[in-house]
Amino acid sequence: MPTVLGLEGSANKVGAGVIRDGRVLSNQRATFVTPPGQGFAPGPVSRHHRQKLLGLVEAALNEAGLRGADIDGVAFTKGPGMGAPLAVVAAVARTLAQLWGRPLVAVNHCVGHIEMGRLLGGARDPLVLYVSGGNTQVIAFSRRRYRIFGETLDVAVGNCLDRVARLLKISNDPSPGYNVEQMAKRGKRLLELPYVVKGMDVSFSGLLSHVEAQVPSLLSSGAATAEDVCLSVQETAFAMLVEVTERAMALCRSPELLLVGGVGCNGRLQEMLEVMCRARGARLCASDDRYRTDEVEVTWRD
Repeated sequence: MPTVLGLEGSANKVGAGVIRDGRVLSNQRATFVTPPGQGFAPGPVSRHHRQKLLGLVEAALNEAGLRGADIDGVAFTKGPGMGAPLAVVAAVARTLAQLWGRPLVAVNHCVGHIEMGRLLGGARDPLVLYVSGGNTQVIAFSRRRYRIFGETLDVAVGNCLDRVARLLKISNDPSPGYNVEQMAKRGKRLLELPYVVKGMDVSFSGLLSHVEAQVPSLLSSGAATAEDVCLSVQETAFAMLVEVTERAMALCRSPELLLVGGVGCNGRLQEMLEVMCRARGARLCASDDRYRTDEVEVTWRD
């Protein structure tokens, strides 16, 4: 197997890592963090990546104990993602490939998540639940292609959680979704929120609009706390995801479920999926949390 340097920078995280023969030799990363109540825009994110990426490449090579001459190829995230940050990563990848005289490999962001999960989660041919800031999809591999069985009809579940964090002025460090999860653990009251499943697809825009409209009055009147809101959003959104995932598992007769994407780090989502899989006699394959988020994406399929 070749030794490949992988570069990722499709959103606010930028990373560089080295993989060889199915082993991750290094995984260096940096995250652009905004103040509470704010999201991130392409311009500032791309400038952050431009400042950090070469240092991450050097650190990744040092961690792996390698030099540029030891690299057999350079892989980078081609998309989907934010245009300006992706352009920064592509420029660095092309430069290094030309400098070292090595082949350049463009990687689909979504496929990178799945293949990394297959590699580290020990899943042979699973149904995949891919949940992140920009993507929410139920996917299976069939006839040499990844097929989407269900997806969000509007915003992704990660974006929904991020916008709730923004509304509640929750810290973005280390990530808004992580902090929403921690606050949800302290929630006491489950609020009734819109639950929208349409066949194999889900919709989070109604839930989000309802929260944005009702939460200020609930908080000011003391009828609910910010922790209650986080608990309710998580439970409702994750129940929708479990429902469509179980339906897809029944359709595909899959004995394995692979959970990938940044939202897959959420312990409550893992717990709910584990209960569902156990009831079906299936296995939940969860990869290391370090590789669920947008970092190193080096991939190939046997």
